[in-house]
Amino acid sequence: MAATKGLLVYKIYRALSYGLSPLINLHLRWRKFLGLEHPQRWPERLGHPSQPRPRGTLLWFHAVSLGEGMTAIPVIKHCIQKRPDITILMTTTTMSAFEVIERWIPCGVIFQFSPLDTPSSVYAFLNYWKPHAIVLMESELWPNLIMQASKNDIVLALLNARMSVKSFRYWSEPVFLPLMSLMLSKFSLIAPLSTMQAIQFQLLQAPPSIINFSGDLKYAVEDFGVSEGEIKSLDNLKVQLAHRQVWMASSIHSGEEEIMLGVHRVLLQMQPDMVTVIVPRHPQHGQQIAKELRKEGQNVALRSQDEKLTPGTNIYVVDTLGELRRLYRLMPIAIIGGSFLPGLAGHNISEAAAAGCAVLTGCHVGHFSHMVLEMQRSNPLSVLQVSGKLELEKALIELFTDAKVLEARRTAAKEAFNSLSSEIIVNAWNLLNFHILSRMLAENEEVYTKLSEI
Repeated sequence: MAATKGLLVYKIYRALSYGLSPLINLHLRWRKFLGLEHPQRWPERLGHPSQPRPRGTLLWFHAVSLGEGMTAIPVIKHCIQKRPDITILMTTTTMSAFEVIERWIPCGVIFQFSPLDTPSSVYAFLNYWKPHAIVLMESELWPNLIMQASKNDIVLALLNARMSVKSFRYWSEPVFLPLMSLMLSKFSLIAPLSTMQAIQFQLLQAPPSIINFSGDLKYAVEDFGVSEGEIKSLDNLKVQLAHRQVWMASSIHSGEEEIMLGVHRVLLQMQPDMVTVIVPRHPQHGQQIAKELRKEGQNVALRSQDEKLTPGTNIYVVDTLGELRRLYRLMPIAIIGGSFLPGLAGHNISEAAAAGCAVLTGCHVGHFSHMVLEMQRSNPLSVLQVSGKLELEKALIELFTDAKVLEARRTAAKEAFNSLSSEIIVNAWNLLNFHILSRMLAENEEVYTKLSEI
């Protein structure tokens, strides 16, 4: 009965997505006009390829944006190392992911934009690429894609599986639960990033037999190649920061800059030569921040313009993409944004911990709460959560004035990361190999045998 109801809801979704396809396509072209889609490669979003498909077995990894894409890359590299005979296709949705990841994916990996979840786009994509298995990252659960893949006997996996509180409530509604239950039944593997997430997927009626743990892949921080120009730029910044106290607010969202700049003004009264580094989630936001500060008469250096931190400049705004992991190495203190205002859901704290920063975050951390708790259990000093501006001021003042406390928190963060990150990629590979690749290759062999008997 539940499966029948789920199929009915899916048919309604499919009919709606089919009927709305002209409007969705028009919206895609509008996004291209606004610069939110690639000017030449936007047809890939409609399932039209821009590269040839090699012969042989093809494994498709899909991640929506930059964070999920970076999580997938170490797993992809391990797959290539273990099974060089398999072609890897990787897709993302956002331009920011494309601009960064295209430079870092291993040689031989095919990179495309993902298709929209309309029947025609999904059909065109699957019909051309003919993947033997699909590995979706984190929360990419699209009905047309999943159901069409299942219809084509494509093996499905969900790695680092998570679902926000809002999404869980939505899918738990009696109208939508049958559809989610139907979609989850099509997977051969769901690897949740925490026990709580595993419980949520079970409550959404995922088969318990397909839920297996590998650990949170966001701990799999990897050092990517750096060009000579980037090395020189980072070295220059390191020299400019030498002998100056510095802290960084990373991945901040609109509205959080007011909190960070308020803290900056207080600290500046104590440490006139201090530097505050602000790294907004989106580069355009950084440019807006710099513009407003300059209107107030403040000296601001913009990273994209390679502007120098002169003695009279106390604010450095990073309005570039793909440099956060390397910037953490230059920072003794990292405040992780996306966590200081209601409605936000935090960001990855493991990258700052891996670099040996003293790590602070706000209280609105969403699904990253499990990471905060894991690190605090590993070492109580590894992550400090503060409730707002006043607590953040107090914590930073202590870190600026007590070198022993700063060093203890930096060491604790590094140690907690090291203890939690070991064997993550190997665990993920073992799950993929057992639940996905072995089944995928077995089915290929069965098809080959049948064809040879004809």
